[in-house]
Amino acid sequence: MSVLMPPSDTGPLFPHPYSHLPEPTLAPGVPQPPAPDEAACVALWEKYAMPPHIRRHCKVVAHIACTLAHRAAARGYHVDVAQVKAAGLLHDLAKAYSIQYGAGHAHLGASWVVAETRHHAVAQGVMLHVHWPWRIPVDDGARLCTLPFFILYADKRTRHDQCVTLDERFADLLERYGRTEAARAGIQASHQQGLTIERAFEAHLGCSLHEDSFDCGRLVL
Repeated sequence: MSVLMPPSDTGPLFPHPYSHLPEPTLAPGVPQPPAPDEAACVALWEKYAMPPHIRRHCKVVAHIACTLAHRAAARGYHVDVAQVKAAGLLHDLAKAYSIQYGAGHAHLGASWVVAETRHHAVAQGVMLHVHWPWRIPVDDGARLCTLPFFILYADKRTRHDQCVTLDERFADLLERYGRTEAARAGIQASHQQGLTIERAFEAHLGCSLHEDSFDCGRLVL
């Protein structure tokens, strides 16, 4: 399915240290060990002292990402839902540590996931959940409907442990963190990237996502 969008909607929105590197392989087929199940993810939460509020956030992100993954699978895309769930549950594994000691939580969390699980696809989802530094494949459903984009979008739809619209999520971020012009520009760029991914998902999955609650109200957190 062709998705027509202006080129400015699909490229990197601000300089990123990964943007000059080759894009990672997103196609299925690379042998991977079994994805860590929920019990294994919870054990890592315990090992790395993840606070309760971040655990609740990760559960919601995993739920939204898995809902998208199931919808993509129903449309014929190759999706490993177990990998998506693990990446959602582990995407903020290093968040508390990074707040306390200072570090990029996505990069650090990905390194912990590789060390603990040897699962590079799950670690890729953790590493790239904040920002996609390359062109978003809006016209290629097989590349778009992959683990990193499910996690990235789900995280942008989750405020604390509540599913909200992108506009609500980023209004909150601007209020809390938009103290400088550079910070506001980064938040607005991330918002734009989320909107681009949302529109592309809607086109390829054949559903409206803007105000979709993903049945998050039924989660027991």
